[in-house]
Amino acid sequence: MNVLVYSGPGTTPDSVKHCLESLRRFLSPYYAVVGVDSKILKKEPWPSKTSLLVFPGGADVPTCRELNGEANLIIKDYVRKGGKFLGFCAGGYYGSGRCEFAVGDPQLEVSGPRELKFFPGTARGPAFAGFKYGDESGARVARLSVNKDALNVDIDTCYNYYNGGGVFVDADKFDNVDVLATYTEPISVEAGSTAAAAIHVKVGKGSAILTGTHPEWVPEILKQDKDDEHYTQIINKLIETNESRQLFLRSCLQKFGLTVNENEIVRPRLTPITFSSPIAGQVSSIVKEIVDNVGLQGESNDLIKGNTDIIRLHQGEEPNSAHQLNKQEEFEDPDTAVKELYVFSDSLPDRRLTPYFDIKQYFRYLQEYYGSLTPGSAGATLLYGEVVTSTSSMLDKNFNILKNIPSGTVFAATVQVSGRGRGGNLWINPPGVVASSLVLDLPISYKHAPVVFVQYLTSLAVVEAVKTMGEGYEELPIRIKWPNDIYAIKPEYFGKKIDVNDIEPSYVKISGILVNTNVLKGNYKVIIGTGINLSNAAPTTSINSTISLLNEVRVKRGQSRLDPISPEQLVASYMYHMGTLFNKFKNEGFKSLLPLYYKHWLHSNQIVRLQDHGNARTRITGITDDWGMLIAEEVDRSDRPTGNKFQLQPDGNSFDMFKGLISKKSNV
Repeated sequence: MNVLVYSGPGTTPDSVKHCLESLRRFLSPYYAVVGVDSKILKKEPWPSKTSLLVFPGGADVPTCRELNGEANLIIKDYVRKGGKFLGFCAGGYYGSGRCEFAVGDPQLEVSGPRELKFFPGTARGPAFAGFKYGDESGARVARLSVNKDALNVDIDTCYNYYNGGGVFVDADKFDNVDVLATYTEPISVEAGSTAAAAIHVKVGKGSAILTGTHPEWVPEILKQDKDDEHYTQIINKLIETNESRQLFLRSCLQKFGLTVNENEIVRPRLTPITFSSPIAGQVSSIVKEIVDNVGLQGESNDLIKGNTDIIRLHQGEEPNSAHQLNKQEEFEDPDTAVKELYVFSDSLPDRRLTPYFDIKQYFRYLQEYYGSLTPGSAGATLLYGEVVTSTSSMLDKNFNILKNIPSGTVFAATVQVSGRGRGGNLWINPPGVVASSLVLDLPISYKHAPVVFVQYLTSLAVVEAVKTMGEGYEELPIRIKWPNDIYAIKPEYFGKKIDVNDIEPSYVKISGILVNTNVLKGNYKVIIGTGINLSNAAPTTSINSTISLLNEVRVKRGQSRLDPISPEQLVASYMYHMGTLFNKFKNEGFKSLLPLYYKHWLHSNQIVRLQDHGNARTRITGITDDWGMLIAEEVDRSDRPTGNKFQLQPDGNSFDMFKGLISKKSNV
C-alpha cells in the first residue's frame, strides 16, 4: 500500500523532504512513501491503494487554487470511506473548515473557508508572532503538552519545530475531535477554550490528524548556519529533545492504525561498489572505455563525473574492511555523496568485502547455468554494492557513463536507499529484497517486436528462474500479473483453489519491474530494474516464505523439503533465463514465447470492467504479438461474447487493476 505525500503547489521543498524522510523511517518497508502531484490526485485511481494521504507545510492558498473542486471531492470521499489524512502546518490549515492567518496584517493575511473541512472549525494563526515568508526568523521550538490517553504514549511533553502554524479553535467542543496536544506557552491568537496544537478528527469511516507544528521535521537534516545563532539554537534544542518528537509522531501514525516501526529506521550509509567479472580483461577494458570517453577529474585525478553522480575510481586497491549495514548516526545525503567504485580487474572480491552477497559463488552458479561465459552473457559482468542509492538510477541517470557500459552488465545490491518504482516512486528496500538492474542492447533496426516486450520477458525470466531451480519448485504458486509484476499467493490462501476472478484477495506482489530505455550509439540501451522479495516477510511475503509453506505440504505427502534459495543463486538463475529469453526474442519475436507467458500469468479468462470504455464487462483472452496489447472481449451478463473487442496498452494500469477495472494512465 502507498502513503502519498502531496508535493505540488503550496508545499515547500524542505517540508516535502522532511515529510518523505521521516515517514519512510517509520513506515518502511510496510508502505511505499511516495511524493505525488495534483495530476495524480485528480486523474489516477489512487484511493484504493492508499493507506494515508499527507499534506506537508508551506502555504495553503496555492494548494487551494490547485485542488479546489474535483480533487478535494475525491480526497473527501476517500477519507469518508475509511481513508486517512495527515496535515502538517499548512496542511492543518488546509484540512480545516476555515483558515484565519495573520488577520489584520495587510501583507500576510489569509482568511476564508476551506473545502475539506475535516476539522469543522477554524485553524487560526500564526500561533506565535514573528512569522515571515521564506525566513526562519519567526521559527522556534514549540513545547507541547501531550494527551497521553488519546495517543497511548508515555510522554507528557514533546518539542517540535514550529514556523507559522495555527491553533485549532475550540477543538475540544466538537464531538468528533480529540485534542492530541496543546501549546504550553502563551500564544498570540485567540484559541477559545484550549490551545490545541494537534487534533484527531473522525470523518465518516476514516479520520484526519492535523497539526500546527512540525513533528515530521528531522533535526539532523537541518543545516546549521554559524552566522545565525537563533537557528543554531533551534537545531540544538530539537536534537536534545528528539526522542519526544519521535515518540509523538510514531504514536500519531499508530493512531491511524498503520503498521509502524518501533524505532526510526535511519537510512544506512552508502557502501563501496565492486566491479568484477571472471572473463579476463573484461572489467579493465570497460573502465578504460569510460575513462577515455568521460575522463578523470578532481585533485587526485580519480573522479568520474556522471550526469547526476560523482564516482571515485579505486584501481588496484580494496576497501579497508567489510561494510556492515549499521544504523548511521549522522545524516548523509545519498544523492549527493560521492560513490566509491573498486575495480577488480584480475580477481574476484572476497566474501569478507561483501558479507551479504558471495560474488565468487554467484559466478560459479552463473558458469553452471551457461556452461561458458562470454562478454555478452547476461550477468557475466557485475557491479555490486551492499548499500546503494538505486541500481537503476545510477545507470539510467548517468547516460554519459551508460553509453560505455556493454550489454549484459548487471548492477546488483542488497539495500537500495532510493529504490525506484513506476512514476518515479522512491523507497528504501530492506535486506531480503534482491535488487538488480541489467543493461541490454537492442539494435533499433531489429525487425521483430518492439521494446515494450522487454517487461514481459523480464517477468517471465523471474518466474522461470524460481520454478526451474529443481524438482518441486515448479509447484510454487508464483505468477505474473499483467504486464510485469510477480505475485505469490498469500499464506492464508495457500493450498486453496482460487477462482480467476478472485485474484486480488488471494495473491500479493513480491516483485516489481521497471524498464528504462535510452537510445545511444544506434541501440536501445535498455535498463531492466527488478526488486524481488526473496527472504523478507514484510510488507507482503517472499519466495522463501512461500517455499516454507510448500514444504509443509510436501512433508505431509512424504516428500523431501525444498531448500531455500540464496540471493546468489536467484540472481544467477534470473540472469541466465533473461539472457536466453532475450536472445530468442531478438531472433523470433515474442510470439513464440506467448504460450510460456500464458502458462505463468494470472489472467486467462478473467472478467474485468473497462473504466474508459463505458464500464464494459469483458473477458481477458490474451496479448497481441505485435505491440503487446492486452486483448479483452466484451461479454454479456451470461458471459457470452458480444463481438466487441478491446486492445489495451500494457502500461495502462498504474494504481489499480484488481478492483474489476483497468484504469489507463493520464498522459496530460
